[in-house]
Amino acid sequence: MTKDELMRKAIELSIDNVNNGGGPFGAVIARDGEIVATGVNRVTANNDPTAHAEVSAIRAAAAALGTFDLSDCEIFTRVSRAPVCLGAIYWARLKKVYFANNKTDAKNIGFDDSFIYDELALPREGRKLSSEEMMRNEAIKAFEMWAQKDDKIEY
Repeated sequence: MTKDELMRKAIELSIDNVNNGGGPFGAVIARDGEIVATGVNRVTANNDPTAHAEVSAIRAAAAALGTFDLSDCEIFTRVSRAPVCLGAIYWARLKKVYFANNKTDAKNIGFDDSFIYDELALPREGRKLSSEEMMRNEAIKAFEMWAQKDDKIEY
């Protein structure tokens, strides 16, 4: 499939999802022009704040390919993404993101993620979400064990 066809599929998924009670987001993951997986936004339908279209597509692609490394794949998505999606895209190592709408388009219909990006730029103590470090000395054991592990799979 061409890039245009793959993007049209992502757009079609988002339109179908709106018609089926979901949010206006769809994503397609492709490798060499072939669809590996798709995803739609099911945040409210599944009561899952992480069920964004891109995250759902990444989960499906990783399962279909049997790997967490999607570096030979590209993602086609309706809109340049929320921080949760962008983080997942980086962790999955997708080689390229194609998007149809930008963050201003999303903001104009009530999907504004700028507050999260603003929060991330602040020092921890200046953020609206309170956080507290605790039990570091006990928790560091898992990191030490990982560092010493000979058969670990890096990710």
